Amino acid sequence: MQAAIDVSWWRTTLRNAAALVAAGTLLAACGSQATGGAGHARARTASLVLDFTPNAIHAGIYLALERGYLRSAGVDLHVVVPGASTDAISLLAAGRVQFAILDIHDLALADARGEHLVGIMALVERPLASVIAAPPFTTPRALDGHTVGVTGDPSDLAVLRSIVSGAGGDPAGVKTITIGYDAVPDLIARRVAAATAFWNDEGIQVAHYARGFHVFRVERFGAPPYPELVVTATAGLLRRRPGLARGLVHGLVRGYEATIADPGAAARALESQVSGLSEAAVSEQLAAELPAFRPAGGGAPGALDRTTLEAWARWEVEFGIVRRRPDVATMFDPRFLPGA
Repeated sequence: MQAAIDVSWWRTTLRNAAALVAAGTLLAACGSQATGGAGHARARTASLVLDFTPNAIHAGIYLALERGYLRSAGVDLHVVVPGASTDAISLLAAGRVQFAILDIHDLALADARGEHLVGIMALVERPLASVIAAPPFTTPRALDGHTVGVTGDPSDLAVLRSIVSGAGGDPAGVKTITIGYDAVPDLIARRVAAATAFWNDEGIQVAHYARGFHVFRVERFGAPPYPELVVTATAGLLRRRPGLARGLVHGLVRGYEATIADPGAAARALESQVSGLSEAAVSEQLAAELPAFRPAGGGAPGALDRTTLEAWARWEVEFGIVRRRPDVATMFDPRFLPGA
């Protein structure tokens, strides 16, 4: 029971931080409109909706804000923290925000519905999805006949099937149950043999409460090293305001390059702008995530590798997230990246 309470605290600190940042965002927006000034006259205002409450994965954004990289690129950026009812895709379509960080699978689903959204920068260059298994299950094949918890997100079953089949097992033999986002307490209590979860979040959490759990990352079991999170805009905005998109991407790339060079500074920038975060949790998560900020073959953060994305598009269909292969040429546009 104590483990469940502690895990709840981890999530609660993120929710509290979200409320504080949301309030700060509104104040910052009002302040920039009221005060004006030369800096605001030069910079173009834009809003970016995060994929989740602020955490270590977003450290490069907050470092870019703190060091003025975005303002230098001509963007006065306001970060929007999502709530339980936030629909980033609807906000983009309505023009209420200019940019959003989307899970790449959500981008594929939006494209299948006919939404005209375009990924312009990878925030992380690796899948974050994984299956976390209790100590007795040393390989995904061993999950045959056992119950695995899933959140209910459309991509969960695809990740599970990919990992089990990639290990030489039969996904049809694995039972599933929807547990929402309670992977860690359910794993600790042994209510499930395994659960789909993020290796950079729940994978780190579970190690604090019990030893011997196994984290099977999807790209190590057959999936391509696709970028899990993508900075996205509507195709219409990119046609009308290419300079704004270029400024945002250039500022964020600088922020993540600086994060890789000095993760301690990035962690402090995040913690100074987001109240209520655990310094230990941020530091541990960021250390694990740093390699994922660069492409698998090396290079600058933010890259959208065409070969990798084509492999992802095939995987997306093979494991049933979408029925029709995503058109990488129209869904991603790397021309806003530095050097493009």
